[in-house]
Amino acid sequence: MITKTLDQLIEITPGVAGGKPRIAGHRITVQNIAIWHERLGRSADEIAVEYDLSLTEIYAALAYYFSHREEIDRTIAESESFVEEMKRTTPSKIKKSPS
Repeated sequence: MITKTLDQLIEITPGVAGGKPRIAGHRITVQNIAIWHERLGRSADEIAVEYDLSLTEIYAALAYYFSHREEIDRTIAESESFVEEMKRTTPSKIKKSPS
């Protein structure tokens, strides 16, 4: 059995997942885990089962998040602002049907 240390469970690879910290060997970012857990109230167990991750990987992502909370919260806010700006400035290609 191979044992991974905490610093081996989170990786940052330029070009993969936008260069954001993610669970090693997966495209799931620390930011994803933080949103699912902190904002959507999902438990570590729920996330692990749904995405076929170990609890160790989930807790490593949460530990990384809490150690880099300001930076990750800023990127979440920037992403949300970008989406809102796109919604505001880009017309929908789907036309509403008459009621």
